Amino acid sequence: MQLSEVRAVISGGASGLGFATAQRLVDGGAQVALLDINDEQGAEAARELGRNARYFHADVTSEGSVVEALANAMRDMGGLNVALSCAGVLGAGRVLGKGGPMALSKFESAIKINLVGSFNLAKSAANLMQHGAPGSDGERGVIINTASVAAFEGQIGQAAYSASKAGLVGMTLPMARELCRFGIRVMTIAPGIFLTPMAEGMPEEVQKSLSEQIPFPSRLGKPAEFADAVAFILGNRYMNGECLRLDGAVRLQAK
Repeated sequence: MQLSEVRAVISGGASGLGFATAQRLVDGGAQVALLDINDEQGAEAARELGRNARYFHADVTSEGSVVEALANAMRDMGGLNVALSCAGVLGAGRVLGKGGPMALSKFESAIKINLVGSFNLAKSAANLMQHGAPGSDGERGVIINTASVAAFEGQIGQAAYSASKAGLVGMTLPMARELCRFGIRVMTIAPGIFLTPMAEGMPEEVQKSLSEQIPFPSRLGKPAEFADAVAFILGNRYMNGECLRLDGAVRLQAK
């Protein structure tokens, strides 16, 4: 799929990895729709990206909200062939902390936003993509979910987060196997430690400590590098049913 052919929806598209990817796609001639719950930030992000971008309010945990946003995005862009899930939360907390056991609602929230929300976007997008005109090799669309290396080496305090991200890895292959009959590919990217707005808010010494844990290059990942990975997946039709680690060879320690 050429970037100029892309009609993409990106959840969590108003900032961080989602916004960086939107910028990369727009620069390549794509049309993008940013989905987020921060209306002010989302509208500003769309303005910054220019005429090939638009913003729609969408709560990924709400089926109706996502269905409506995708329908509007597809109408405005004249099609839909890419869905990227970047919306997520950390959900940090120990199972047994100083104040007692983790509240079940905290665990449920991480699962609902990170895992259920990504599935919600994926299945709603696939439902629209299946009716699109096939391109080369019969391709009708690409779904990309954002996991984390914590899916494989979760640290202390990441039980909820790791479980939600491991779920994304686990559903990649069965979803790809099912949707292949429609010409829809499914991929997952598992980023390591990236310089997102959350990381930028950390003290400099904390950022330095995190960078030193990464073998090479010994720095935090750049959102543009995540965007390049998305562009690579879109352009390489043989990438399907797999989780791509993007982490500078880091392997997270227990804490």
